[in-house]
Amino acid sequence: MITARFHTTIDQIPAHAWDALRVDANPFVSHAFLAALEHRGCVRPDWGWQAHHLGLYENEELIAAAPLYLKGNSHGEFVFDWSWASAWERAGGEYYPKLLNAVPYSPVPGPRLLAGNGMQAPMLQRALVEAMREEAERMGLSSVHANFLQPTELEAFDEDWLARSDIQFHWHNHGYKHFPQFLAALNHKKRKNIQRERKQAHANGLTIEWRSGDTLSLEEWRRVHALYETTFDAKGNHAALTAAFFSHLGELGQTTQIAMARDEKNIVAMALFVRSDNVLYGRYWGAVVDVPGLHFELCYYQGIEHAIAHQLERFEPGAQGEHKMARGFLPARTHSRHYLVHPDFRKAVASALVRESESMDVYMSELQERSPYANISEP
Repeated sequence: MITARFHTTIDQIPAHAWDALRVDANPFVSHAFLAALEHRGCVRPDWGWQAHHLGLYENEELIAAAPLYLKGNSHGEFVFDWSWASAWERAGGEYYPKLLNAVPYSPVPGPRLLAGNGMQAPMLQRALVEAMREEAERMGLSSVHANFLQPTELEAFDEDWLARSDIQFHWHNHGYKHFPQFLAALNHKKRKNIQRERKQAHANGLTIEWRSGDTLSLEEWRRVHALYETTFDAKGNHAALTAAFFSHLGELGQTTQIAMARDEKNIVAMALFVRSDNVLYGRYWGAVVDVPGLHFELCYYQGIEHAIAHQLERFEPGAQGEHKMARGFLPARTHSRHYLVHPDFRKAVASALVRESESMDVYMSELQERSPYANISEP
């Protein structure tokens, strides 16, 4: 008999049992990454995050799991439902807390229903989905949300779950041997623009380097975190990842990578990346200098060079940003599913999502017609 249990901390689930259920090396759903968020003060109730991780057990053995949180707001999710919350509360309901199947602060597509890769995986994924729905109804919650799902997980959600999609921009490695070969695949205008931006970034006397996170000193990590905070401060937003979390990333081997720029001795700009065996993920940027082309150099071109050098399949630089297309990134769909407990509320939101989906399809078609490549389309 399969039983569902909910855990208020990832530490209640053994790391080896959790990680054995991952079907790929996506680092964001690793036990170590999720535990670091909890241990280093990033996931906390006063910021709207309370761990409520789901495990399915058979004879006391963990056979499926999902990163799950009780959310007291919609911050740090990147699938925006503020209008839904407002509508439900105007109708007299309480939208928060809600259940969220996701990775905190990480708009990164990847596995959310961890069930291994055996014959039973599809059945176990459906069981995870059903357990989340039953938990929301048991607790009297408004909704359950599963964000940035893998396409192979979508069939686990039945027609009661509302479908949403968005668009990110990803770079694909077509077997490039070096950066000039990648440039040669672009049309002339895009190629010349990238060459100009790289020249600008390297013409200001700064030293640009790529470092593995496990080679940074504690002082360097503190500086990287301070630069991360400057970006959020400039936009009036809250920097949720703590200095302790950043320095812990250096303990995860080569999972974390940093592109940085220095003046004579100080780190004055940085871009932080997380890496799996075959994918590079761009995460955060910060700078205390205003140098033309430097943002693109650290956040995009250094990442592309790293992906080529290490024969990575893909580079995902983060959420949003149509400007990335001019730098070799192509549009890619992301997927989320949403269960709203009240049937009338669900029906109203479903109607709005039909229009949203139609607009997204039109936008995707327009983007696909504007490929920056001379001879390569999206794989």
